[in-house]
Amino acid sequence: MHTHIIPEKLPRFAEKFGYGDFIYLDHHKPGAARMMKGDQFFREIKENCWNPELRIDEYKEFNTQVQVVCTIPVMFSYWAKPTDCLELSQFLNDDIANLVNAYPKNYIGLGTIPMQDAKLAVQELRRIKEIGLKGIQIGSNINDLNLSEEQFYPIWEACQELDLAVMVHPWNMMGMSHMTKYWLPWLVGMPAETSRAICSMIFGGVFEKFPDMRVNFSHSGGSFIGTIGRVEHGFNCRPDLVAIDNPINPREYLGHFWVDCITHDIKALKYVIDHVGSKKVCLGSDYPFPLGDLEIGKFIEESDLGQQTVEDIFLNSTLDWLNIKESDFK
Repeated sequence: MHTHIIPEKLPRFAEKFGYGDFIYLDHHKPGAARMMKGDQFFREIKENCWNPELRIDEYKEFNTQVQVVCTIPVMFSYWAKPTDCLELSQFLNDDIANLVNAYPKNYIGLGTIPMQDAKLAVQELRRIKEIGLKGIQIGSNINDLNLSEEQFYPIWEACQELDLAVMVHPWNMMGMSHMTKYWLPWLVGMPAETSRAICSMIFGGVFEKFPDMRVNFSHSGGSFIGTIGRVEHGFNCRPDLVAIDNPINPREYLGHFWVDCITHDIKALKYVIDHVGSKKVCLGSDYPFPLGDLEIGKFIEESDLGQQTVEDIFLNSTLDWLNIKESDFK
């Protein structure tokens, strides 16, 4: 339920819009491309970032038929002018919708929206529903604004109304410019960003205001579940600072939202399962990026987890989160 994909060819949005470091692809050699952020090299990606047949074949090696796909977070472009971000989002969403339509037994799509403009975001949410995507992927913050801000309420309300799932992915990591060495933004910043998103939504009362919104947090909820004791203690000892918008203990939300299983550590995964239950843990891989679980659940299959727990992670939890049926993929 957590993989990334990008169109093989991207327009030169920076040239079209006349500004900005929009991503484009430099296909510098067969089977690979450089992602360029303006004139700066961002990362090299391989053909499995865009080739649907190759992705299906690689997944077969791990007995996996269906992939939930969404864009690469750097494509969010929340910094852009809202109408330009909408156009970019529509391009990416149409590409995923075409993929799903071409391979309905292998792909499920999540869209992207211009979160910086709620009106345009809701407009695109309605179109996302029409073109057959099952939800959206959003960032852990929106131009440094937390997800609890009131300006995002219309988006959450529309997700409820349209029965669209939400996946929160860390990006724009706090402190990134101060810890570029050792890949720390990805190793330290990403887990912290996901906890930031969860805490913001809990303390801001988002889950209370929109109880039917189905939210899934990447990378097993980042550092949130591992630090729930500290979070709860802070709530109890300084309610004047923490409980100002929501009086409910944060621990009570464990099991309210979903997380993926990407821990790379079976003991850590068992800890997560103990806290949220196996029916709230989904099979994520972060494919095709190297920090992901590119053996797609192998460490779970080789563990002593019970059959029902494994079945929940590999199938049931994702079906529940997306509100879809297994029979649709037979």
